[in-house]
Amino acid sequence: MKNGIFISFEGPDGSGKTTQIERLAAFLKEQGYECLITREPGGTAISEAVRGILLDPAYKEMDYMTEAMLYASARAQLVAEVIRPALSEGKAVISDRFVDSSVVYQGIARGLGIDEVYRLNGFAIQGLMPSLTIHLDLSAEEGIRRKKNQAELDRLEQEDISFHAQVTEGYRTLAKLSPDRIHTIDATLPVEVIEERIRALVQEEFGK
Repeated sequence: MKNGIFISFEGPDGSGKTTQIERLAAFLKEQGYECLITREPGGTAISEAVRGILLDPAYKEMDYMTEAMLYASARAQLVAEVIRPALSEGKAVISDRFVDSSVVYQGIARGLGIDEVYRLNGFAIQGLMPSLTIHLDLSAEEGIRRKKNQAELDRLEQEDISFHAQVTEGYRTLAKLSPDRIHTIDATLPVEVIEERIRALVQEEFGK
């Protein structure tokens, strides 16, 4: 049986994660993997319920620590119920966001602290981190432009441009702190070029 592999995708809203996740999943299936795609927050009944609270624009008064802890709790359930079992069965797991999102959005953009958010999530994930993280880099302005035709924006998407600029810079900071795991790709490149670069990173990391 193949060993399971765990890959996460990170980046600001509008960076094209969904498209590239679908393309990578198709590639891994060609390599003989059973592939599982999940998202954060979400991926289980409990985690999706927490997602509903987190992203509901009605809860504008949510405290930043509450926000961080809710993300961690949704993640704990996803790891226990979905990700660990899939990896133990030799599957390829691709997650649309993981711990790095919390570190950027709550640790950096909300000001709770990088180390503090990593510690909080360390308890939630019990040491499980992706072997490879793809960071699709996109400016805040371009991300907002790509999202402008969306019918309804969630609670975080409704934050102002300064918040989204901190998110963009936060991801760049995190990539510099973990260069062996987090690999940055310019999200303004053609879709096919991004796909090729992701495949090359996967082949280098996992020998596929």
